[in-house]
Amino acid sequence: MYLKAYPLVVRQFWGHIRDGVAPGEAGVAVGVSMATGWKWFAHAGGVRPKFPGEGPRKRPRMTLDERVAIEVGVKTQESIRSIARRLGRAPSTIMREINGKAFCYGRYRARHRFAAPWHGGWDPKPRYRATGAQARTQERARRPKAGKLAVNERLHDEVQTRLKDNHSPAQIARRLMMDFPDDVEMRVSPETIYRSIYGQGRGSLRRELHTCLRTGRALRKPQRRAEQRRGRIPDMVNISERPPEVADRAVPGHWEGDLILGAEAKSAIGTLVERASRFVMLLHLPDDHGALAVQQAIVAKMAQLPAVLRRTLTWVQAAR
Repeated sequence: MYLKAYPLVVRQFWGHIRDGVAPGEAGVAVGVSMATGWKWFAHAGGVRPKFPGEGPRKRPRMTLDERVAIEVGVKTQESIRSIARRLGRAPSTIMREINGKAFCYGRYRARHRFAAPWHGGWDPKPRYRATGAQARTQERARRPKAGKLAVNERLHDEVQTRLKDNHSPAQIARRLMMDFPDDVEMRVSPETIYRSIYGQGRGSLRRELHTCLRTGRALRKPQRRAEQRRGRIPDMVNISERPPEVADRAVPGHWEGDLILGAEAKSAIGTLVERASRFVMLLHLPDDHGALAVQQAIVAKMAQLPAVLRRTLTWVQAAR
């Protein structure tokens, strides 16, 4: 209930938890009591809940009109790239939609091909059908969905038995793939097992099974503490604070830098890209690609340019 009553406050609360703040302190930070913060944390089993409509999709769902256009294109033998250009989609997206296959647990499974009436009988070869693809997509997208361990009793019992034998979730996930190589329904990720134990109301694994885990914790702990957060650079200027002339590529002289690592991070090469012209310069790093070596390479390379082309440098910070 508290998710619906205070959605913004609860999101802020879990943001603090993600950063390593204790539940009580996170509660105070968002304007509730320490006891309420601990209650929210315990109710969710230490697992951040999913919020309705959280975040926009990076790729918008394909509409029925688009699927009808694809079906017409298939029937008229239009090329994949032509259909993609007409719909403003990637050719790979159209290909996956037409082929009707989804890669799942190491094999391809049929998705959007259906039989249909054909010459007084039934088409012997299933073909792409817009209405069938739309209906199946809507069915898969329905929420909320029961957890995998809640609907698959055989998988549920197997996981529960192995937990009682003191197997870790990671061991269980791997052993299931080895013991049931031809049964894709007997697959589960370690994260699903953890969430099934700690998340209340999922109806999959008994909460008391936390005692079978190596940690034995009744609540899940954040993976890192505030003082252990990585990727924070002292006095770092966020990329969103760049001047407008840098963001819109209107003026030359603004650069972006990145470091490309080789196998096992044993080798590296630096790149400098001018944002307006997209001109690229490479940094030679034969012996060392630490911070000081990269800095010296940047200074030496940028010194070859006139001052008007040396305005700013934005260094890409890799996600941790």
